Amino acid sequence: MSYGAELGEVRAALMSLPGVRDAAVHAARHAPGGPRIVAHVVTRTPPAELRAALRSRLPSHLLPARVHRVPYIPLLPDGRTDHRALAALTAAASDTASTPGESRWAAASVPVTPQQRALLPHALAHRGTGRFVQQLHWRWHGPLDTGRFTAAWQSVFAHESVLRAAFDGDHKPRMVLHEHVRAEVVRHAAGSVDFDQLTARDRLRGFDLRCPGLLRLHLVDEAAPHGGDPPSVRILLTFHTLALDDWSVAVLLEEFYRAYLAGGRLPGGERRPDHRDYARWLTGQDTAPARDFWSSTAPGTTALIRPGTPGPATGLSGYGRAETRLGAGPAGRLRAWAASHACTEAGALQAAWALLLYRAGATAGPALVGFGVSVLGRGVAVDFVERLPGLLANTLPMTVRVDPGAPVARLLADLRDQALEMAAYEWVSLEQIGAWSGRGAGDELLESLVVFEYRRRGSATLRSALAAQGIGVTPPRPAGTPTVLPVTLQARRDADDGLHLSAVHDRARLADDDAARLVGQCARLLRELPHLAGGAATVSDALAALADEPPAAMAGAPAATATGAPT
Repeated sequence: MSYGAELGEVRAALMSLPGVRDAAVHAARHAPGGPRIVAHVVTRTPPAELRAALRSRLPSHLLPARVHRVPYIPLLPDGRTDHRALAALTAAASDTASTPGESRWAAASVPVTPQQRALLPHALAHRGTGRFVQQLHWRWHGPLDTGRFTAAWQSVFAHESVLRAAFDGDHKPRMVLHEHVRAEVVRHAAGSVDFDQLTARDRLRGFDLRCPGLLRLHLVDEAAPHGGDPPSVRILLTFHTLALDDWSVAVLLEEFYRAYLAGGRLPGGERRPDHRDYARWLTGQDTAPARDFWSSTAPGTTALIRPGTPGPATGLSGYGRAETRLGAGPAGRLRAWAASHACTEAGALQAAWALLLYRAGATAGPALVGFGVSVLGRGVAVDFVERLPGLLANTLPMTVRVDPGAPVARLLADLRDQALEMAAYEWVSLEQIGAWSGRGAGDELLESLVVFEYRRRGSATLRSALAAQGIGVTPPRPAGTPTVLPVTLQARRDADDGLHLSAVHDRARLADDDAARLVGQCARLLRELPHLAGGAATVSDALAALADEPPAAMAGAPAATATGAPT
């Protein structure tokens, strides 16, 4: 038996079974009759059912002779299975008469947040589609020790309870925080996989939300460089958005680098406060003020929410991305213009998007427009919330009145004021807001989302420490994340101080050419706004910049969706 490869095949088959949270496989070499495969599995499924399911996945000589259920797989500091502790755990589990689901299977559980409760049914319904899965990729230049890399991530998993989380329950879902979860890190030899294909395959693989470990990594070695340059490895990090947001992943990466620099171990024990403390804070909030606020400010059924005029079916499927860029000069003028109106460039971006929604509505007089905005969700009274990993980022509805005769400065001020007012209620879910606004089933609350990416600044100290060990890392970049709304407009500052814009779109609703037109018109407005004639320039003056271009066309929704919930 080629122990390493074949035992890995058995473990992979076990991990592919529904309800299996973790597994360890070894060969009992001194068993009577020769080596026998023994499996230890973290699951609620009876061992006999596991063996029956494996018969269709494995050849007979690889079927485990014994399958033991255990509450967790104990690990050594370097991430390998601690077989001595596993043997003791197996004996203890065998000697204890208990039913699956008792406390030995998990450390704790907490109620899900309002946002998680709203998204969970949709995430379960769209498993295997890549929705609600996000990915980052970057390059690592210099030496990379796989064991040390894995041990560092294992240490972060031990430190952060959210990385050991799973979801349980249908009517009253809870987040279950497990005691031990193996960090999944796979390294691929140069030339063995295509990185883009791996990225797409791993996104579609998704996650079983009932199993802990909603983050994993792939390392792909690149061909040896010429001229004595250091070797490089492409890193792919895939995670589920019900557990983590982008800000949280940046925090976790900083912790990982500290652990790697320390030889694979992160100093200190489990973090507190953690998601348990955030959940406790949420349960103490009075929803009455939030209900009063959102019931009066959420987009009404007459608000213009489509970024395109009604158009025919596109005949397309999947997701697309249209991109453009404002150079450093135009981006700098935009920032200065926004600041002169006591606003940020994010506010200017929202104003441009509101103008496009108004234009797509083909109306002559004042009208309300509505779109989603992404907020960090970290303005809550929880200690050290800036470094708390979890799903705190949120999508909230922004509603503003667009009057063609009113000054653009008024539009900017209205957007700024509403952003300040909604900051007190960033923890409320779209599902709650939709219900409070009185919308019926099938009434869409939002059709687009505007995201201005506020990335955590990387630690110069960490970069210097990595460089001292001959290591350089590039900033992580997103990898083709699908949108949960028909259109998501994303903006970020780039390394040259320009402004990068991209429209991630559902191709069934917005064709590629229309998405390119939409993001191009947004960029054109952002270039023109600073050139308007002072504070007296009106909305009509701004829209005149697009007079020679038709609006984008957008197909109708194929079917009604649940109120206020992204799908």
